[in-house]
Amino acid sequence: MHHLLLSLVALLGLFAFPLSAYAQELTLKRVMLSSGGLGYFEYEATVDGDATLRLTVSLEQVDDVLKSLVVYDDKGGVGGLSLPGREPLAQAFKDLPFDQDSLNSPADLLSTLKGAQVTVGGARAITGRIVSVQEETVALNDGKATTKRTRVTLLTDRGLQQFILEEAENLQFADAALREKIGNALLAIQTNRAKDARTIELSARGQGQRTVRVAYIVEVPVWKASYRLTLPADPAAARSALQGWATVENLSGQDWKDVDLTLVSGRPVAFRQALYEAYYVKRPEVPIEVAGRLMPGVDRGGVDAQDRMKAAPPPPPPPPAPSSAPYRPQQERGAAAATIAPPPTGAAAADQFEATDAATQVVFRFPRSVSVANGRTLSIPIIDRQMPVQRLALYQAETAPRNPLAAIRITNDGDSGLPAGLITLYERDKAGYVAYVGDARLSGFPVGETRLLAYALDEKIVIERDAAQTDRIATGTIAQGALKLSRIVRQTVTYRVKGPAKEPRQLVIVQRRLPGWTLVKPEPKGVELSEGNYRITFQLPGGDQTQTFEVIQEQTQQQELRLVDGSADQIRVYAQAREFDAKTREALTRILQLQAAVSDAQRKVTQADAERQAIVQEQARLRDNLARVPANSDLQRRYLATLDKQETDLEAIAKRRADAEKGVETAREALRTYVAQLG
Repeated sequence: MHHLLLSLVALLGLFAFPLSAYAQELTLKRVMLSSGGLGYFEYEATVDGDATLRLTVSLEQVDDVLKSLVVYDDKGGVGGLSLPGREPLAQAFKDLPFDQDSLNSPADLLSTLKGAQVTVGGARAITGRIVSVQEETVALNDGKATTKRTRVTLLTDRGLQQFILEEAENLQFADAALREKIGNALLAIQTNRAKDARTIELSARGQGQRTVRVAYIVEVPVWKASYRLTLPADPAAARSALQGWATVENLSGQDWKDVDLTLVSGRPVAFRQALYEAYYVKRPEVPIEVAGRLMPGVDRGGVDAQDRMKAAPPPPPPPPAPSSAPYRPQQERGAAAATIAPPPTGAAAADQFEATDAATQVVFRFPRSVSVANGRTLSIPIIDRQMPVQRLALYQAETAPRNPLAAIRITNDGDSGLPAGLITLYERDKAGYVAYVGDARLSGFPVGETRLLAYALDEKIVIERDAAQTDRIATGTIAQGALKLSRIVRQTVTYRVKGPAKEPRQLVIVQRRLPGWTLVKPEPKGVELSEGNYRITFQLPGGDQTQTFEVIQEQTQQQELRLVDGSADQIRVYAQAREFDAKTREALTRILQLQAAVSDAQRKVTQADAERQAIVQEQARLRDNLARVPANSDLQRRYLATLDKQETDLEAIAKRRADAEKGVETAREALRTYVAQLG
C-alpha cells in the first residue's frame, strides 16, 4: 500500500497549473488608516509593455477588494482581473466521478470507481474491471494478533480473480482520461491548502516602461488617539503642554516595510457587499408547451430608459512618498507593540505628523516612511504643542451631587482638528515634579472650539441643591364666551456653595434646560448651551463663607375656561384674583350671579320632580292595597278618594314644573346673552 500511495501522489507533478509566467509581485508603498475602521493600501510595480500583476489578499478581504480596487496607469489601461472561485476545491470535484473523500486511501478510490479497468503489477499480473473492494480481518502467525487487509475482485478474461491490495507492487488505471482527472484532483487539494488566501491577477495593457499603482479599501482595526496634558504649577497659567499619540495595529496579514503612513480621523459612509459569493436568480417553472396551448408572458408596462450617467475621470494619483530615510519603530521586547525611538534634540517638529483639515475629516501624514511587522502595534506622536487651558470646577448633579469635578476648559487654537480620545492629565508642582491627577475623555475637537474636560473630584467645594416650583396667574381676558388666562410656572433651583478657604475658583454649573422654558436668572448673556443643558458660570472668591446662587426658568401656559358651562368654584376664584383688572372681575361676579339664578330655577324643577316621584310611589302602594280589600268597603272607598286627590296634586306639580323649566331656560338665556356681549 505504501508503494501505491506514492504512485498516486506522484501524479501531482504531471498536471500542474502554473501561474502566469510573467506575473509580477506588487510592493506595498502607502497605507492610509481611517478612524472609521477602514484602511487604504496602495501598491506599486514597474512594468514594461503588457504585464500581469499578482496581489495576494486574505479570503475575508476579497469582497472589499472587489468593491474598491482601483488601478492607476498613466500610460496604459486595465485589461481585467481574475482570481480563483470562492470554493475552488468543490468546483474541482464537481464533474469528477469521485469526491474528495475517495482520495483518502487507495481502497476508497477503487471502491468508488467500480467498473474501471486496472492493471495490477507484481508476481501475479492481472488486468480487469473492478467488481468489489472488501476489507477483511486476518490472524497473524502467532494467532494472538490480527490485521486488516483489502481484497479486490476483478472481472478478467479468465473470470473473477482476486488480489490483496496491500501486496500489490503497483496499480494503473487503463483509461488515460481517468488518470488525468485523478491527477488534477490531487493538485487541487494541494493548491487549496492556503484556503484563507486568494491571489488576484491584474492585466495591465500599455507600452514602454512605467509605474502602475494598485489600491483598495479593506476593513482594519480602528486607530486610536490618546493625549497627555501637563498642567503647569501656576493655576492661573493660560496655556498647557499637550501631547497627542496615535496607536496603530498592523493586523493586515503582511509586513509594512518603508510605507508612507497616513492617519485619517473622520466618519465616512462605508458599505460591504458579498461580491465574492455566487448568486442565482430563481426562475419560475413553466409546463412543457404542447400543440394548441399558448402561454404568453405577463406585460407589466415599461418606461423609456436612457443612460445619462457619465463615467467620472479617475482621481489623480496621490503624491509620491517622501524620499527621506526609512522610519522603523523600536520594537519592545516581549510585547506585541512598537514605539518610535526618541528623536534627537531639535528634530521634534520633523518627526510629527503633518495635520491637514479636509472637508469632512482630519488627515495626519507622517513625514517619513514607517515599517511595522504584521501582528505588531505602533504608537507615534501626532501633536506636541501648547494650548489655551483654564482650570475650573464643573458641577453635574447627576454625576456627583455633593462635590463638583475638577475640570479644564481647553480651546483648539491650532490649524487642524483633533480626533476623539482619552487624555491623561499630569500636574507639575513648584519644585518641578510631575504627578498624575486623572483622565478625561475628548470628543472630536474641530479648530476654534472649546471643550470642558473633567478629570477628578474636587472635594474642597461642597454644594447643596434644592428645587422648588411655583404657579401664578399673569393675565386674563374674556373673549368669545371664554376666560382666557395666562399662568406663569416658575422652577427655581437654589445652590448653596461653600468654596475653598484660600483658593478662588470658577464654578460652572450644568443645569438641565427645560424645553419650552425661558432662563430668567441669571441673565442669559454669557450662559452656554450644550446638549440640552445650560452651563452657567459663577465666581467663588475663596473663603469659608457660603454663597447662594439661583437658577430660575419660567414657562407661560395658556388656559381657557368656557364661562357658560364653567365651574362656579373656579369662576369665584378668578373673580377674586387681583391679577385681573376691575372690569374683568366685575364681569366674572355678574356671571356668578346669573349662574346662581340658573341654579335656583333648576332647584325648583328638581323639587317638582321629587314631589311627583313621592306621589307616584304612594299611588303604587294604594293600588296594591286595593287589590286586597273587599269591594264597596269603606277602606276601598277611602283608597279611591286618596288616589283621586293625588291625581289632582300631580296635575298641579306638572304645571309648577313646566313653569320652573321656563324659568331655567330664561335664566340660562340671560347668562348666555350676558357672556356673548362681553366680547
